Amino acid sequence: MLDTARSPVLAETIWEADGAQLMVKRALLVMLGVAALALAAKIQVPVWPSPVPVTLTTFAVLSIGAAYGPKLGLATILAYLGLGALGWDVFAGSSAEASGLAYMAGSTGGYLAGYVLATLALGQAARRGWDRSVLGTAGAFALGTALIYLPGVLWLGVLYGFDAPIFAWGVTPFLIGDALKAGLAALVLPGLWALVGRART
Repeated sequence: MLDTARSPVLAETIWEADGAQLMVKRALLVMLGVAALALAAKIQVPVWPSPVPVTLTTFAVLSIGAAYGPKLGLATILAYLGLGALGWDVFAGSSAEASGLAYMAGSTGGYLAGYVLATLALGQAARRGWDRSVLGTAGAFALGTALIYLPGVLWLGVLYGFDAPIFAWGVTPFLIGDALKAGLAALVLPGLWALVGRART
């Protein structure tokens, strides 16, 4: 029976290591995660009238949190945000005109902060084995998505005023896409666990 307080996450199960190898493994996973986040941010669809496009970044953020666990997931998302703060072109709309801290203070800033909360939440959910079932994964992704929306919408209110249609800008256009991402994750993550189980038998 699983220890629901401290279940291993996918990254610990698929690639077991210790000592110096563990440090190398963690560094490689952080680099891989940052690259995945940067690539996912560039796959985007504008959704008028929202100033924030739909991207695959939320799917990447939540998947990394679940697969890496809270500590390594947090290290990965902080490395991603750190590179963005330094001006690297890793965000959805960053460019020569708007990059680094200036971009992070814009309309997507709240969502970027939400990535940290969501990564921690998904990591903790994975530690409790939620990502091993379809319903558990879907529920964890719903929770993580809410934790991204909350600071995202609040920051839109700070920037544009709480009398502006911030909910229509910052939540409504993304609901269908985020539901599809949660559905995809609900199939992929438990499927990966099933493959791991078969590989060990």
